[in-house]
Amino acid sequence: MKLGENILKLRKQQGLSQEQLGEKVNVTRQTISNWELNETTPNPEQLKLLSKALNVSIDELLNNDIKSTLEEKVSNTQRLAGIIITILKAIGVLLLVFIIIGIIGVVSFISFRKETDSIVSESRELSCTIDTNKYTISISKDNFYSCDRCDEEMLDILGSLINTESMEKNVQKIEDYFLKNGGTCE
Repeated sequence: MKLGENILKLRKQQGLSQEQLGEKVNVTRQTISNWELNETTPNPEQLKLLSKALNVSIDELLNNDIKSTLEEKVSNTQRLAGIIITILKAIGVLLLVFIIIGIIGVVSFISFRKETDSIVSESRELSCTIDTNKYTISISKDNFYSCDRCDEEMLDILGSLINTESMEKNVQKIEDYFLKNGGTCE
């Protein structure tokens, strides 16, 4: 609403004629008419007098809706706060997911390492000799074995000795084989 329309509306609400309002503001009836027709506007001093005569603030007279402006700013601030809270929640959830994944990874690594350590600890290495030939034989619980310097025949024999029995029994069978063939194992 324009200033002139607002002056007209407020003047009528107060039950004042243009002449009566003019007297309160120290202007002529014609000046009030010009203001209401938006042909001219009051100066700052006249605005003060008008606001007193019409019993409204200058902001209300000028139709500066401060209240709605403030409400809009508060509303915008609340929306922004809501967006920030949503973003922070999302970051929190992602952080929590990464922490959980990290914990699972550490636990899995430790578990895998324990399994690997137990597999390694369930392997044995024997140093055996026959005549002047030295052999290093490695066996593990899963019946894997290796022998450096063994020929094909000896590999086959050792393979037939190692089975799913206990590690100690497999070690004993290999030591027995070397003793039977004139050798020793340490």
